[in-house]
Amino acid sequence: MEVAWLDWGPVQDDNSTIVMNRVLDLESQDLVVLNGDLITGDDTFLENSTHYLDQIVEPMVSRGLSWASTYGNHDGQYNLSGKALLARERQWPNSRTFQMVLGEGIGVTNYYLPVYGKDCIPRPHKLCTPELLLWFFDSRGGWEFQQKNASGDLIGRKNWVDEKVVAWFKNTSTSLSHLHNKTIPSLAFVHEPINASKAFQSQQGVDPNRQPGINDDVPLAAQADGWCADGSNSGECVYGGQDVPFMEALASTPGLISVFSGHDHGITWCYKWDKTIRGMAVAGNGVNLCFGQHTGYGGYGTWARGSRQILVTEAMLENLEAETWIRLERGEIIGRVALNSTYGKDRYPETVNWHSSGPEEGYTLDLS
Repeated sequence: MEVAWLDWGPVQDDNSTIVMNRVLDLESQDLVVLNGDLITGDDTFLENSTHYLDQIVEPMVSRGLSWASTYGNHDGQYNLSGKALLARERQWPNSRTFQMVLGEGIGVTNYYLPVYGKDCIPRPHKLCTPELLLWFFDSRGGWEFQQKNASGDLIGRKNWVDEKVVAWFKNTSTSLSHLHNKTIPSLAFVHEPINASKAFQSQQGVDPNRQPGINDDVPLAAQADGWCADGSNSGECVYGGQDVPFMEALASTPGLISVFSGHDHGITWCYKWDKTIRGMAVAGNGVNLCFGQHTGYGGYGTWARGSRQILVTEAMLENLEAETWIRLERGEIIGRVALNSTYGKDRYPETVNWHSSGPEEGYTLDLS
């Protein structure tokens, strides 16, 4: 949602709603994930920031669809807090967004959702085993809510998943495996990508046939960018390494199929992180690192809008596989891939880099 006091903002918000409605009409969903940057909170007033959520979720509410959110750097601003945004979300019964890790400064949208099979009938003293776990993480970023320093400047928020959240994730994942006596397949969602994605992009390079997708944000913006190793963000540092504990946790979680991020509007590929990348101490275990398609007409860039779709079946989950593709605003499907054991080796058609000035306009082609 964009600035409301200029003509440009409401027009972009209406365009974003059109895109969401078109994609929802063309696909068959069980859950919609809003993967961060729901509201441009730096362009809202304190008294009405969270009210924009009502327009965002209307396409799901009108269809009776459930959704779950992560919050991004634009959702944490001087006039917008994650706690207030969560409270607004929770007014809707089909919102699955939650907060499981309590504590100041560690973010809000840290939680998991269990997905059960169709034959699950809970009974007293008898637990159903989830077929799938969906993990959601708050990568924070942006600015502290209603806080300024002694000079009157805004105070930056840390832009990585907090170590307390990482510890909760590791302990909870292990406990669930022990409770159900099995490795439960899982998917994860976080707004800002981890540094492994940036290292892959810069050190190995994106193959348009093996990792099909747009690769226009170079270098991409990852967690802990702009911070120093000592935790300061004076602007003199490039990367502080604070997302290393989170990367280690992801790479050591059995059954984790893929991690999905947003944040970088000009990135839409998936990469199988299955090795040590030069310059990194954390080795991947085969988890797929994927980006979504920019859905809203707010923010930077003119890439054609759309939404990443994810399909899992019980048969796929047995082999820790998923299928994913991008549905564009005018109906086209691009970048369809199978996230299986051979992803990264299989060849796919190169993704067409279409651009659009509005959902009612035609596409232009970027040949650069």
